[in-house]
Amino acid sequence: MRLQSYVLSVAAIRIVGAAAILMGILQILDLLEVTTDILDRGLGLGGVVYYAVLRMPRLFEQVAPIAVLAGGLFAFSQLARESAVIAMRAAGISAYRIVAMAAPAALAVMLLDFACAQVIAPRTDPILDAWWKAHTPAADRKAPGPVSFRVGDDLVIAASSSPDGRTLEAVKIYRRDNTGRLIERIEAPSATADTRGWRLSKAVTTRFAGERADTVTTSQMTWASSLRPEDIQALFSENPAPSAGSARRALLNGGTDRPPSYYETRLWSAYAGPFGALIMLLLSAPVALANFRSSQGATLLAAGLAAGLVFLVIDGLLTALGESGAVSPILAVWGGPVIFGALAINALINLEG
Repeated sequence: MRLQSYVLSVAAIRIVGAAAILMGILQILDLLEVTTDILDRGLGLGGVVYYAVLRMPRLFEQVAPIAVLAGGLFAFSQLARESAVIAMRAAGISAYRIVAMAAPAALAVMLLDFACAQVIAPRTDPILDAWWKAHTPAADRKAPGPVSFRVGDDLVIAASSSPDGRTLEAVKIYRRDNTGRLIERIEAPSATADTRGWRLSKAVTTRFAGERADTVTTSQMTWASSLRPEDIQALFSENPAPSAGSARRALLNGGTDRPPSYYETRLWSAYAGPFGALIMLLLSAPVALANFRSSQGATLLAAGLAAGLVFLVIDGLLTALGESGAVSPILAVWGGPVIFGALAINALINLEG
C-alpha cells in the first residue's frame, strides 16, 4: 500500500504541476488578447478575474491530455533515474502493475475533463457570452444577423434571441411535405419557451395548396418542438461547442445547423475524449523501463513526447473528417485512441520482455 501510494503521489504531483503550468500559460495568452478590452470597458481587475474564472473549464479541457503526458514522462523518468523501478521489478512487481499504480491520477483527470466539457463549460459559456455582449460598447456592437436552423423537418429562421435562449425574435417556420415542397409558413414577432414547447405571439399561418395560399392570424399558438433554450444559446453563439446532451437532442429532431455527422461525432467525442488522458499515460509509461545511463532514456523521453503530440494531431484530424462526414464518426473518434493505445501497450510489452 505504501509503494502504491508513493508511485501514485509521484505521478499525481507532476500531473497537477504540469496542468497548472499549462493552464497558466494558456490563461496568460488568452488574457493578453482581452485584458485591454476589459479595462477599457471599465470592468477593472474584477472583470479580468471574472473572465479568467469562466474560461477555466475550457482551458482545462485543452490541457488535460498534455498535462498527463508531461506529468507521466516526468514521474516515470524520476522513478527510473532513482532506480526505484529496478527495485520494484526485483521484488516481483511488473511494469504493468507500476503503470496501474499511477493510473488513478489519469482517471481523476479523465473524470474532471468530462465534468468540465459536459457539465461545467456548457453552463459557463453562455454566462461569459452574455456578460461580454452586455458590456460591449454600443459603437462596437454588431447587429445580430438572422440564424437559420432545422428542427426535425421544419426550417426555422430567427432574427435574434435573448441571452438565456428562452425568447426568439422575428421567427419564421417553414414546413414541407415528404417531397420537400413548402406546405406551410408560420411567422411571429416573438416566440417564448414554455413547458409545452414555444408560445408564438400574433402568429400568422399561411398554408399553401398548389397555387392557393390561405392565411390565418392567431393571437397566440403553441409550436410543439423538442427545441430547448440551451440549444438556442448554442445556435446563436459565436463559438458553439455542443455537449453530449445537446448533440443527442440535435440528432433527435432538436435544433441543428450542421449535418448529422457533425453531431454524431461530437456525441461520441464526449465519451471518447477523456480517454485521451489514459492514452497519454500509456505513451509515457515506457520511460519507466529506460536505462538513463545510456542514450535510451533520452530516446524514450523524446519518443513518448513525440508520440503524444502526433496522437493529438491524428485524433484532431480524424475528428474533423468525422464531423464533415468523410469517415464514420465511430472510426473518427475511437480510431486514434485505439491505435495509439495499442502501440503504447506493444512498446511496453517489448521493453518488459
